[in-house]
Amino acid sequence: MTTSPTTDVTASDSPGVSGAEIRLDRVTKRYPNTAAPAVEEFTMTIPAGKVVVFVGPSGCGKTTTMRMINRMVEPTSGTITIGGRDALHIDPDQLRRTIGYAIQQAGLFPHYTVAQNISVVPGLLKWDKKRIAARVEEMMDLVGLDPGTFANRLPRQLSGGQQQRVGVARALAADPPVLLMDEPFGAVDPITRGNLQDELMRLQSELGKTIVFVTHDFDEAVKLGDKIAVLGDRSTIQQYDTPDAILANPANDTVAGFVGAGASLKQLTLMRVRDVEYSTDEVMVVTEDEHPATVADRLTKAGRTYALVVDDRHRPLRWVHVRELAGRSSLLQVGKPVGDAISTQSTLQDALEAILTEGGRAVVTGSRGEVVGTIDITTVTDVIAGVREEHGVGEAG
Repeated sequence: MTTSPTTDVTASDSPGVSGAEIRLDRVTKRYPNTAAPAVEEFTMTIPAGKVVVFVGPSGCGKTTTMRMINRMVEPTSGTITIGGRDALHIDPDQLRRTIGYAIQQAGLFPHYTVAQNISVVPGLLKWDKKRIAARVEEMMDLVGLDPGTFANRLPRQLSGGQQQRVGVARALAADPPVLLMDEPFGAVDPITRGNLQDELMRLQSELGKTIVFVTHDFDEAVKLGDKIAVLGDRSTIQQYDTPDAILANPANDTVAGFVGAGASLKQLTLMRVRDVEYSTDEVMVVTEDEHPATVADRLTKAGRTYALVVDDRHRPLRWVHVRELAGRSSLLQVGKPVGDAISTQSTLQDALEAILTEGGRAVVTGSRGEVVGTIDITTVTDVIAGVREEHGVGEAG
């Protein structure tokens, strides 16, 4: 990140971490005329630079607990510190400007353009116009939206996934140390949801924010969380641990109910593409400005039939077969669009689904969507077989 916020909440000074530690100590929320508190004496330390996921049934208090961190809900009692500062002694408006907030269906201002939506908090912080414009462009690039194409569009002109990307960009625009996310991907289709999850993991690997993420989907919690807090009624903590520890040893029947059947197989989703040896040279990569005859000659000499066409930023565009090149004067619009590319942050389950969709091999992308290699079904199935054997998972597992 190239800019620093004006903030009362300070980030950790650990290398590679821009997030701040959050401590909640005996935090309680009581609403008037209710017999029991919505949240009762909630105590937790959320490490700086980590993703902590609150998962639990509807009405258990997980969203209320998260919203007390930025004081959109005022706690009745208890203390909350962020980066060592007492959040209850910071002006609420100033506090919220230093904590990113992303919600379901993005919550964008409908009559603001994409650029105007992203610039809201920097504007409130009195950044100058030149700095805001540079930051908007940086944020759009970060979440994979071309500023030239999308900056002046209104939210209604975007897909659901694009809206959520803008929502994340807006939440990160002032470079906050903490990001709160309340079921942000719950309203999009499963494929888009998986892509957005991958995007969040990619961003987090680069930014090192402290993220508190609320969901009712345990599989999403396993995929995203460095730690998971399984919450019960009144936000009582049933178990707070790493995903693999919860999958291996659920603390009680409530947690076991969330884990569900096939816990051993769920552990396979903890493995990322970055953890396996995906190929970096199995596919010929060509740029759109290369002449089709040159590409055909290169393919023939290499004994290959397909090339991967990329744009000027090395992002995947299309697969092109050698027989599609004859008589062509340009690679523009030639070939089949790349479907489900995956990132190095994707799980092996995501990789397997993409490989099956793409016909046996999927493109692997890096931190800016650039091609870093490919992965095939043999690689994934070999790894899965090894993990199943290690965990003692039988054929019926």
